Amino acid sequence: MKKIVVTLFLLMSFTLTFAQSSEHLKFKGVPIDGTLSEYVLKMKQAGFQLIGTDDGVALLEGEFAGYRGCLIAVSTLKSVNVVNTIGVVFPARENWSSLEGDYEHLKSMLTEKYSNPIDVVEKFEKNIQDDHYKIMELRLHRCNWHSVFQNKSG
Repeated sequence: MKKIVVTLFLLMSFTLTFAQSSEHLKFKGVPIDGTLSEYVLKMKQAGFQLIGTDDGVALLEGEFAGYRGCLIAVSTLKSVNVVNTIGVVFPARENWSSLEGDYEHLKSMLTEKYSNPIDVVEKFEKNIQDDHYKIMELRLHRCNWHSVFQNKSG
């Protein structure tokens, strides 16, 4: 029997706007600022392992939000080589209940940090109760599941 593996992907996009705040957003305690090489060095000092870099994107591996084996993608504004986007790919899950549990856990953590989300959509195109069918619908892109948080500084 073939296993279905689903990965929870969390993309956090930060545009650096110096006029809004003198304090930069941080990822794992590292200010999201500077060139890609500078940021990667700081992430390595924070315990992440560099997998590689290519065309303004660095891929690292490490622990995030209590999940081991996360892949962290760091990219820059190419025109100025300034880090502006960080994406996290969490460890794969084989069933809907595990994936949904991870999502709820992360949503709870972000709610504690940033307050309630400004937008939440958690729905399937069809009314489905069975976990097996929920995974199938997810793989067929027939669900919309997201929460959007806003930071006080932009």
